[in-house]
Amino acid sequence: MTIHPTVLRAPAEVVYAGELAQLAEKDEGPRPAGWRLSPRSVRRFVVGDDSLGIRRKYYGDDALVDRCIVTLMSNRGLLLVGEPGTAKSMLSELFAAAISGDSTCTLQGTAGTTEDQVKYAWNYALLLAEGPSPRALVRGPVFEAMKNGQLCRFEEITRVQPEIQDSLISLLSDKVLHIPELAGDAAVLYARPGFNILATANIRDRGVHEMSSALKRRFNFETVRPVSDRHLEARLVREQTEALLRHAEVDVALDEDVVDILITAFHDLRDGATADGIRIERPTAVMSSAEAVAVGYAACLDAHFLGDGHVSGAHVARQLIGTVLKDNPDDGKKLRHYFDVVVKPRAQQHAAWRPMWDARRELDR
Repeated sequence: MTIHPTVLRAPAEVVYAGELAQLAEKDEGPRPAGWRLSPRSVRRFVVGDDSLGIRRKYYGDDALVDRCIVTLMSNRGLLLVGEPGTAKSMLSELFAAAISGDSTCTLQGTAGTTEDQVKYAWNYALLLAEGPSPRALVRGPVFEAMKNGQLCRFEEITRVQPEIQDSLISLLSDKVLHIPELAGDAAVLYARPGFNILATANIRDRGVHEMSSALKRRFNFETVRPVSDRHLEARLVREQTEALLRHAEVDVALDEDVVDILITAFHDLRDGATADGIRIERPTAVMSSAEAVAVGYAACLDAHFLGDGHVSGAHVARQLIGTVLKDNPDDGKKLRHYFDVVVKPRAQQHAAWRPMWDARRELDR
């Protein structure tokens, strides 16, 4: 499907509409009630299937994908936890697109999220004119998910106040939403098959709230970890960056040596050590795969619009500096040390690293 150029980011069910239609056409496996695809086809959609021409979208632990699918078939909700940038939100979007055909039934948790934003609110003009009625009801994401029998994505659930989090307990246990303002059958909403809640939580964010034990028991927890395989992460960064460049209609090539520099630098700083054993201090900034994609994309834009169109280590270095320093200015000392003891020797041995070392001076400005 062609995406209109004014849309910055289309949902997964639009981007991968062709793949979803192909999987649905060839899907002969048993489907849980309310699911658009069988669990096997959902797995193929997420981790790819070369025989069907379905490309891999999640680069990580395939066993985790299997456990997530099983949980979403059960009576428990699914909570994806991990460091920022480990593709938790992307994974939840892919599951929702494949299982429900709609990934936009989403609630973004914040410190200001209220219970009526989760469940339902009222159109006060209609409420004053007609009194409580289904027509005056403003349905929240959970209400819509229960009514339609689909997944509701709850992003950053631990940023929400505990008393608001706990409003989900009865919904996950009894699969019933009570609306005391209404009368008769309209006062009770029973969830249709296919309903479940798929939540995410970042373990490093400030201001998070501990979930109650009662709510934790309603979720299965799955930890999404950073990509440890450098070759797999390089493929991820290359594909994601190229997709962003195509959508932006920017004709820039991201060479293999530049991707290698980018991935190597991220792994060095993430692990606190190089592959050959040189110890360095890890910055407090999150050095995730998502950040690596952002750095690669920004480096390409820098080269295209402000340079000669050739992406080099210097473009990577400039964007890397901004990524490392955005959380804590003291990380500048750690990054200078990394350039002096790691990047400099590499620049002396490998020509591809020299532009990155030349950008070291920007750290002293």
